[in-house]
Amino acid sequence: MKRINFLFVFVLAFALILSACSSSGGSDKGTANKGNDKDSNSTSKEVTIVWAHGKDTTGADQKAVEAFEKAHPNIHVKVQEMPNDTGQQHDAYVTAFNAKSSSIDVINMDVIWPAEFAQAGYTLPLDRFIQQDNVDLSQYNQGALSAAQFNGKQWAMPLYVDAGLLFYRKDIVKEPPKTWDELIADAKKYQGKNGTKYGIVFQAKQYEGLVCNAVEYVTGYGGKFIDKDNNVVVNSPETIKGLNKMKEIATSKFVPDNITTFTEPETETAFIEGQAVFARNWPYLWASSNDKEKSKVAGKVGVAPLPSGDNGSASALGGWMMGINKYSKHPKEAWEFVKFMTGPEGEKIQAIAGGRAPVINSLYQDEEVLNANPFFKEKGFQDAIANATSRPVAPNYQEISNIIQIHVSKLLAGQESSEQAVANMEKEMKAAQK
Repeated sequence: MKRINFLFVFVLAFALILSACSSSGGSDKGTANKGNDKDSNSTSKEVTIVWAHGKDTTGADQKAVEAFEKAHPNIHVKVQEMPNDTGQQHDAYVTAFNAKSSSIDVINMDVIWPAEFAQAGYTLPLDRFIQQDNVDLSQYNQGALSAAQFNGKQWAMPLYVDAGLLFYRKDIVKEPPKTWDELIADAKKYQGKNGTKYGIVFQAKQYEGLVCNAVEYVTGYGGKFIDKDNNVVVNSPETIKGLNKMKEIATSKFVPDNITTFTEPETETAFIEGQAVFARNWPYLWASSNDKEKSKVAGKVGVAPLPSGDNGSASALGGWMMGINKYSKHPKEAWEFVKFMTGPEGEKIQAIAGGRAPVINSLYQDEEVLNANPFFKEKGFQDAIANATSRPVAPNYQEISNIIQIHVSKLLAGQESSEQAVANMEKEMKAAQK
């Protein structure tokens, strides 16, 4: 399986490198325009930049690209769709950037990548562009902004912020569950109601999304993987209890038999098709599930913080950044695109059309944004964003993440007990730190 994944990533990265041949070059005379997003390249030749990111099921990215190209008629954006599996995305970028490929200009980065990519020399620092265009960083969510800072520099701009949320069918559930035990009871009680097949759906495939879900259970019961001093503390009664609760739900009869193949798109599809009473997902599911053209549950959706364990409710901090490939042949045009997408207009489009939680604080008072996302006003959503729990902070995060993925997957498959899983994680994490 590992060999198959390696071959997949190699082929994908090779395709990215070759795609440079199909991207139009054009002149590289554009300059970032101070203080606004108007076309600063009106006298230059046309340029095509390549933006790589995972599949967008909301249509928001296309709308934002169209708005950008209208404002910048000499800059065209070609979208390179990447796998939804963030681990495969990461590895494909690493392979391409190690080859010093210029085939990609702008990439979306998981919130956990900026420091790694900066240290490896894959991305450009954005400070000179920010200063040149007088971008006011104080208007941004400071937590999201700081996640892209490394060694005193800004290596990416936050695109949107995420926190795990509980979505539920308001036509079935009167009050959302407050604890995981209440959720289990409700999932059993309401499974099959109003045409549903499952009590809850969530992300249980062996990939980065599994880590996010595990963090929510573990933190909710008072456990941790690594503490703030970078000590491995995973082997604790609290972590074991959280993982036991996760296994109880993942192996229950009210989840799909193939729950360990579920990522975000599978979770979204099951929920908007009316198959599940509850869904754990990111904020974008609100817009998707209320889209009358594609959702069978539009107008029947509620949102709440994730249920609590012994230590309260915990939502994994997520989100995506935009960075510029160090080897891009069009860094100025790439910055114009990044500035637009992470600026007020781009953020607003993504919030309205994609249900993505903006990183510009003032947009949470914008009437159009709030009309499209009423739950942005709800205390449950605001608490989830404010109290989101970060994934383990470690300089070798990818290695730590892989260890968690492997052993939580074995736990859910019945190949390890929670006690065995934490003991193995402890041993392997400590070895990885040496």
